[in-house]
Amino acid sequence: MANDSTMDGRVSRRQWLRSGAVVVGGGLLAGCSGGSGSEGGNSTNGGSGAGTDAANGSGPNSGTGTSGTAESTQSSGTGGSYSVSMAPAGEVSFDGVPEDVMVYSLYAADAMVAYGAGDAVNSLGFSAEAGGNTLSAYYERLDGVSFDSSGLQQLNEGGSGGISVSKEVFYQLDSDLHLIDPALVVSFDGWSQSDVTEIGENVAPWFGNNYSRDHTQPPKPYRSDYQYYTLWEVAEKLSQVFQQHQRFQQLASIHDDLVDRIQSNLPPKNQRPTVAELLFMDGTFYPSKINSPGFGNAHIRPLKATDAFTASDIAYGTSYDFEQMLEVDPDVILHQYGIASYYDVGDIRTTLENDSVASNIAAVENDRVYPSGDPVQGPLMNLFQLEMTAKQLYPDQFGEWPDYSSGDPYPQIPKGEQLFDRTKVANVVTEGN
Repeated sequence: MANDSTMDGRVSRRQWLRSGAVVVGGGLLAGCSGGSGSEGGNSTNGGSGAGTDAANGSGPNSGTGTSGTAESTQSSGTGGSYSVSMAPAGEVSFDGVPEDVMVYSLYAADAMVAYGAGDAVNSLGFSAEAGGNTLSAYYERLDGVSFDSSGLQQLNEGGSGGISVSKEVFYQLDSDLHLIDPALVVSFDGWSQSDVTEIGENVAPWFGNNYSRDHTQPPKPYRSDYQYYTLWEVAEKLSQVFQQHQRFQQLASIHDDLVDRIQSNLPPKNQRPTVAELLFMDGTFYPSKINSPGFGNAHIRPLKATDAFTASDIAYGTSYDFEQMLEVDPDVILHQYGIASYYDVGDIRTTLENDSVASNIAAVENDRVYPSGDPVQGPLMNLFQLEMTAKQLYPDQFGEWPDYSSGDPYPQIPKGEQLFDRTKVANVVTEGN
């Protein structure tokens, strides 16, 4: 991606490390792990395997009011040093912008691209190719914005059976910063809190918040002091890490205008469709709740649709067969990880259409089975995914969602039907204005 020419103040890793990390408020030893750490959709969907990513980053997103939330961010104002605070890692101090960063989830990579620091990413948790393809699918519509995923280290070696990340890879990458929730790392196979402390002290600090994605409970060592953040609160804190708060404010303003535009044009509640958000694998549906807290729903919750899954017992691993889904009978099906990612929703749609039971589901009958976004979304992804979901749920208000083939870039939408200004976003990313 285009480098940010304004990102001065970079220092060598050794200079940066000598400043160390200041950990307060419980710090590395008082964070939280929690949840399964598996990739799935949000906390309420099931399914393992591809199309899952356990890295989160914020909490009860209302979809609005995104600026001015970094109340815990501090700047020392001396010698270019600064500090940023986010649970569960606490306050981390920097002598300059980190230039070699371990990243686990797309939300962090997307934020780094937004702040002109995409070249500093050295890894992704799961498939770097799939994650890079997803980001590139969106960035195709932002002139001058790109992300090179070639050569990135894939951290998870556990396949679908669990998350396995070797301690050695942390030493091998020798990063300036681990943009990963230490509570998540405690949940990895074979990891203990002492391992997390060792890497934080011997290699580089931690900075991330995974369980805000779906408000699942972190592991015990981090449980008491854990905080949940919205997507845009996390995005603001990351902008402080990379010293790009002005970029954050500009993007947050675009986001707020987009949400206001959508919410001011929603149809009456009784005219909104029932929506099933899910994964479909091997003849089984794994549902999610669309209005549950967490940044995994930051592209759906602001649209105030009616959740097709009224049952209160939907949780991780809940599954539905064709007959059960026909009983739910949603007007719209949103299939997660549908944009240049793990699932070919066109093929899934054909499978459902050809089944004698599934073909009677309203969403299938009316050709309203759509590829939906990635719940592990950063700020740029969120803009596109809000627009996409608005068009899929409310075409009369926001224009039809165009045909989409798996692996293609985000569709080219005519300028008059776009819900946010691509040029304005691209200028923020590439020029900082």
